[in-house]
Amino acid sequence: MSTWTDKQGRRHVGIMVAGKRVHRILPEGATAGDAKQLEAELRAAVAHRRAPTIPGDPALTLVMGMYLDHCATLRSPETARYHALRLGPWVERYRASQARQCGAHVIKDMTGKYAPATINRSLGALKKALHMAWEQGHTPEDYSAHVKRLPENNARDTHLSIEQVQQICTHASEAVRAAIWIALYTGCRRGEVLKILPADIGPDSITIRAGNTKTLKTRVVPIIAPLRPWLQHLPLSINFEGLKSGFRRAREAAGMTEVHFHDLRHSCATIMLASGADLYTVAKVLGHSSIKTTERYSHLQIDAQRAALTKAFG
Repeated sequence: MSTWTDKQGRRHVGIMVAGKRVHRILPEGATAGDAKQLEAELRAAVAHRRAPTIPGDPALTLVMGMYLDHCATLRSPETARYHALRLGPWVERYRASQARQCGAHVIKDMTGKYAPATINRSLGALKKALHMAWEQGHTPEDYSAHVKRLPENNARDTHLSIEQVQQICTHASEAVRAAIWIALYTGCRRGEVLKILPADIGPDSITIRAGNTKTLKTRVVPIIAPLRPWLQHLPLSINFEGLKSGFRRAREAAGMTEVHFHDLRHSCATIMLASGADLYTVAKVLGHSSIKTTERYSHLQIDAQRAALTKAFG
């Protein structure tokens, strides 16, 4: 059955495309004729490899449906889908022209339950979906401009010592321990660590491929002695979610519930600075596209300089 009505009276359209189901939910008040028209449009769109035409002011469920199809083309499709699907309970209530109200409703309900950055990921999916709808001629204006994001405070000052990292590792599986030490000794992000392959490991350096980095630029990280034993675990036997949950269990067991995996990257920077490295060197290791990003650690460099001066002239 390609069209049906659920217990809440909402009409659904579902067709199979290349073994995958394409599913759309029509807005409240839609008729059986509307459902059949949308089904015909979906089938025609698939046959001609184009996006379906959605006349007038489409329901946000239809707009987000187009975005979910688009997710397959992104670098992290499952993550993008996850952030988009989180919007389900809200987009069912609004049309594209009501994007401002929908965004405000999302912020009101999610605040306190999710971090601002997490809420913004979902709002970003909504904005992208609305922009796509406008580009494809489904809406008379770009309603994405009506959706406002929350202000974020992304700066974190959690820096771990080697001893604290060791404490977390005592509660981690072997694969998670390998990921932790590789992240600390290279400054790599979690996604970068997960994508390192044996072919990327040279005699004295690791190549982080452009397609695996946030900046989309290749960088080369030197291999230091403590890192070498952990390289035999590459590629890691766990995926993104496995590492995420494994690290969470380990840091909770170690009594460090506030620690994030990304703090290992910050800790790499602070340990290098404490050992006398300059900001330019830290920027090269971490792969910062601008030295301004690295300047967030400049106060630590001043602290090291103050300690040296005090030791000399104290």
